[in-house]
Amino acid sequence: MSTLHVIAHSPFGDNRLSSCLRLLGSADGVLLCGDAVYALQPGSVPLASLQASNLQGRLFALEEDLQARAISTGTDTQTIDYPAFVALSLDYDKVNSWL
Repeated sequence: MSTLHVIAHSPFGDNRLSSCLRLLGSADGVLLCGDAVYALQPGSVPLASLQASNLQGRLFALEEDLQARAISTGTDTQTIDYPAFVALSLDYDKVNSWL
C-alpha cells in the first residue's frame, strides 16, 4: 500500500521530515509544502537526507511555496501546483499529513 506523505513544517524546527524518511516505504512519495520546502536548500542537511532516501520520481514540492520562499529545486524534485496535488493524492492509496 502506497502513501503520499505531506510535510508542511520547516525541517529546521522539528524532526517531522527525518521521522517521515525513516518510515518511508519503497512506493511512498513525499510532498513538501509550506515551510517544508526549506529542506530543498542547497547544501543543507535536510536536502542530503532527501537525496539519500532515493526518492527519484517520488519527491514533490508545491510550486507556489517554492516561489514564495525564492527556493529553486534540483532535478530530483518535481514541482506541482494545487490541481496536480489533488491528482497526485489520487495516485496513492493513502495520504498522511505530518501535522
